[in-house]
Amino acid sequence: MAFTKKTVRDIDVDGKRVLERVDFNVPIKDGVVGDTTRIKAALPTIKYLVEHNARVILMSHLGRPDGTGYQAEFSLKPVAEKLAEMSGYDVTFVEDTYGEKAKAAVDALQPGKILVLENVRFDKREKKNDPEIAKTLASYGDVFVLDAFGTAHRAQGSVVGPAAYIPAVAGFLLEKEVDTLTGIFADPKRPFVAIVGGSKVSSKIGVLDHLIDSADTLIIGGGMAYTFFLAKGYKVGTSLQEPDWVDRAKEMMDKAEKKGVKFLLPIDNIVADHFGEDATGEVVDSDKIPDDRMGMDIGPKTEKLYADAIAASKTVFWNGPMGVFEMDQFAHGTQAVAEAVADNAECTSIIGGGDSVAAVNKFGLADKMSWISTGGGASMELVEGKALPGVEALLDA
Repeated sequence: MAFTKKTVRDIDVDGKRVLERVDFNVPIKDGVVGDTTRIKAALPTIKYLVEHNARVILMSHLGRPDGTGYQAEFSLKPVAEKLAEMSGYDVTFVEDTYGEKAKAAVDALQPGKILVLENVRFDKREKKNDPEIAKTLASYGDVFVLDAFGTAHRAQGSVVGPAAYIPAVAGFLLEKEVDTLTGIFADPKRPFVAIVGGSKVSSKIGVLDHLIDSADTLIIGGGMAYTFFLAKGYKVGTSLQEPDWVDRAKEMMDKAEKKGVKFLLPIDNIVADHFGEDATGEVVDSDKIPDDRMGMDIGPKTEKLYADAIAASKTVFWNGPMGVFEMDQFAHGTQAVAEAVADNAECTSIIGGGDSVAAVNKFGLADKMSWISTGGGASMELVEGKALPGVEALLDA
């Protein structure tokens, strides 16, 4: 499915001030960037702009500052330094976003050079898409480029605001993300296996519905499985559960059956008597979870069932872990699924953001996947068929 918006290829950027929204929301500890995935993903557009003699002004959020001003732990300065190291370009950082310092730094920027503004969320008006914020940011640029797919589903000042005042186009990452995630549903190679994990049915109801309409097999894992167990009449002990969503879960299983979609639930589980790093697991069948135990991961028989389905696939979409993978003793199910996807060299594998990406990175399998999305919430909204405000604000091709 071809991208329907203009990109940086469609405009003249020579000598122009290009205001670019990137997603540099990366983990930082003690001033050191812990994961450079998102910086690396932004490099193709940045390099294109530099090589085409643009004055590149980058802006991003980082973490969850309280919006009342500068907070050292959320500063983008370490990210700017890492960008300079990774790109080999001169990168200037300014400890300001909407004030006189930022304006002066923009005015001084030369063609082919890069400026990184401070965290856009140091001002709480950013999240509200305040028109004053949008106007200030737009005043820095002749053109606006959105390449922050991870925030494209948020109608915020730095994401959609400038598009109201200056021409707005997409960067290469945004284009690739939208093309890949919409294309997989438009015409997938079959069998198409979708894997959905995570904690709650309620948070992924739209995604699950959409996948039942397009996939051949739907694999369920994580905490949401226990609500489906309730719908089957199983007891789930103290496992995570959403009783209010049991009827809806049953409707989905019935819909899958009518459409001929295989709806795979765990057949065994690793359960523990409490949630904690010191918890030890035991294997039980799905219809035999003790009243005083909670599900923490899929079991070995389920790993085999899921791996067999994945091995037969030509397309895989995966979002959400199979268990509490952050704890090593409950990470085996998620790892088994990740390895099964990695081992199928014949399939197109798309990892839909969030915890799935963290899991793939944890197990060192990222280079075995066809596409790893940089956006969790944005990926899910696109999969549901929703329009993304950031994309909608761009110029049509």
